[in-house]
Amino acid sequence: MERIEQADIVIIGGGTGGVAAALAAAKSGRTVILTEETEWIGGQLTSQAVPPDEHPWIESFGCTRSYRRFRDGIRAYYRDHFPLTEAARSNERLNPGGGTVSRLCHEPRAALAVLESELAPYVHSGKVTIWRRHVPVSAETSGDDIVSVTVKSLDGGQLRKLKAPFFLDATECGDLLPLAGVEYVTGAESRQETGEPHAVDGDALPQDMQGFTYCFAIDYLEGEDHTIEKPERYEFWRQYRAEFWPDRLLSWTGVKPATNEPVRYEMFPGAGRFSLFQYRQIASEEHFVPGHYRSSISLVNWPQNDYWLGSIIDVTPEERQRHLMDAKQLSLSLLYWLQTEAPRPDGGKGYPGVRLRPDVVGTEDGLAMYPYIRESRRIKAAFTVLEQHVATDCRPDGKAERFRDSVGIGCYRIDLHPSTGNRPYIDISSLPFQIPLGSLIPVRVNNLLAACKNIGVTHITNGCYRLHPVEWNIGEAAGLCASYCLDRGLLPRDVRASADELAAFQKRLTENGVELAWPELRPV
Repeated sequence: MERIEQADIVIIGGGTGGVAAALAAAKSGRTVILTEETEWIGGQLTSQAVPPDEHPWIESFGCTRSYRRFRDGIRAYYRDHFPLTEAARSNERLNPGGGTVSRLCHEPRAALAVLESELAPYVHSGKVTIWRRHVPVSAETSGDDIVSVTVKSLDGGQLRKLKAPFFLDATECGDLLPLAGVEYVTGAESRQETGEPHAVDGDALPQDMQGFTYCFAIDYLEGEDHTIEKPERYEFWRQYRAEFWPDRLLSWTGVKPATNEPVRYEMFPGAGRFSLFQYRQIASEEHFVPGHYRSSISLVNWPQNDYWLGSIIDVTPEERQRHLMDAKQLSLSLLYWLQTEAPRPDGGKGYPGVRLRPDVVGTEDGLAMYPYIRESRRIKAAFTVLEQHVATDCRPDGKAERFRDSVGIGCYRIDLHPSTGNRPYIDISSLPFQIPLGSLIPVRVNNLLAACKNIGVTHITNGCYRLHPVEWNIGEAAGLCASYCLDRGLLPRDVRASADELAAFQKRLTENGVELAWPELRPV
């Protein structure tokens, strides 16, 4: 039997943007229903197990106050609950993992604990209801409005019809958009359509999108043997080499993203090459009292386990499942190769002491609960951010386009991983940018807002709008916008169209700690 539940705002998808949206709406006094496909809320930060990708100024400015509180919460979590060394405990900018990819590398369970504690007051009071392991299966619409969204439990099949004045899509793949008939695009746009220098020639390629990755955690115990059973697809992946890659994928040879020139990696620091283990290290044993961790822990989100042989968006369920399983086989094959065949600096082969850590990611198979999705369905928006708005080479004055309807800021290089269209990296400099409200608003549907990577960006600009603090800002702005509209009896497009309402909404954003503009900065 289908149950009917109501709230002021329904958020489909409990990823990074979805959680930020729920927090913002609850703090604004609104009731929220938040659904999440996996057991863990947090998306990139937790179920996908990706340490935050952030810009160089993140410790001082360039993110929302609530995201900074989350970052502070991570450090407090380790200080309050872990046996840190005195040097680590006294370090104001503690990086628990010591990874080089970020100034704050941490375990996904730490992020989960902090996010759960942030939401706890609103969950306990009944303002926020979270339905984990639920997916959207249908939506009811009336004209240009969404009336309800039905979600299904992955455990018992229970159906729940969720009703609200406003809906937010914060799913990893934009799953609510096709169900509700919301206009959207996927893949790579044509240069003739967008005018972007790095868009594809000729027709658009809807199925050409960035590869995704099944991340996993490992540690290393010298002298022990933790070799897994040989993966079923190992021989295929052991020999696989893409035409744009300089060597077999399972090798220590990769490419520099900005130039696609060959580069050599190494497992551990000290061999004179880039250490992949240290790159995304999420727990550094040197920060903790001796013996607390048997080894440092690293998160494997490396070039070698990017999967680009096919899309999982807008394909048949059978094809989607086939690519998901093949991506898992790639990650397990990388692990097996590391354990048995990876060349060592001493001339030997394999690191059998590499140990898979299922406990770190909360799964039985040791792979993250959900693949790391870099590129989602994207709404056809009231305004779409193009390469010309943010790319350094497109901006002679050295400043990104200034958007009058800014609802936040972000900064990252335009970073596109190899794609399902068999195309290599696109990695180009960008300027510190703003997030326009128009990019969160669909061209037609009235009561839906995009709240994560599904905003009005292109295949190209998705490459800099998809990172953790930006997604958080997008979700927070969406939650605050829906709350503001409920307070004022408006639609999001009304807020954007009225100079007075836009100014009032932006004032509310700044009061909530959302930065709307950057100081003078150099490109990244």
